[in-house]
Amino acid sequence: MPADAIGRALGRDVVDLRPVSGGDLNEAFAARLADGSQVFVKTRAGAAPGEFASEAEGLRWLASAGALRVAEPLAVGEDWLALRWIERGRLDDAGEEELGRGLAQLHRAGAPSFGGPRPLRLGPLELPNDPMEDWGSFYATRRLQPLAGRAGLADVVGRVCARIDALTGPAEPPSRLHGDLWSGNVLAGADGRPWLIDPAAYGGHREVDLAMLALFGRPSARTLAAYDEVWPRADGHEERVALHQLFPLLVHAVLFGGGYTASAEAAARRYT
Repeated sequence: MPADAIGRALGRDVVDLRPVSGGDLNEAFAARLADGSQVFVKTRAGAAPGEFASEAEGLRWLASAGALRVAEPLAVGEDWLALRWIERGRLDDAGEEELGRGLAQLHRAGAPSFGGPRPLRLGPLELPNDPMEDWGSFYATRRLQPLAGRAGLADVVGRVCARIDALTGPAEPPSRLHGDLWSGNVLAGADGRPWLIDPAAYGGHREVDLAMLALFGRPSARTLAAYDEVWPRADGHEERVALHQLFPLLVHAVLFGGGYTASAEAAARRYT
């Protein structure tokens, strides 16, 4: 852990580092500074050049929508990112509603296109992100196909991609996506309100975020009702949940194998 580099970037010496929980791929630390304040630092040996700088840029892009509170980058290095410390709590009823309203507002803030200015990084994976105007084509060629072969599911996922225009529902403009919105990346503050952390932000279909939120947890009825008050989900969205969960399931199949491969195959077969 580059404590000296972090201290120089923050302008305050790091006097103590304590490991904390931080996800599946990165190590995480609470760094206590000489002035008594504390910051959160995430790091990973072998991080790709610019990986943490891209994450910091994504956090700022999400925050610029003014829709939800987003973890604030304080300093970034080649293999680390320092963020303002967030005291943890538990979402209360008002916080669940704020999450729904804020997600809808974030998505409605939009993006210039489906995709983004540079490849999408998910830990050690890099995916093409070249902008496209059509969501179905983008989802098939930039998300599903690059992962399908590596997961050993090229045939079944290829059949989904061949039908993609008939599967993705009504056309919508590009939404501003968190991009990795499983329940663990919605952090409850000590005040009961939500924060977004650890994004893989890009322009995409809003159902991707909502499907991911339901994949490794379940958003509350309050959250979904508040979302729909701001921007009602399109007709048939229930039938597309597994379609948009196929992408994160393929990511997990490539990274971790095991039961994720079977889950990705089952999701794909629903649409063949």
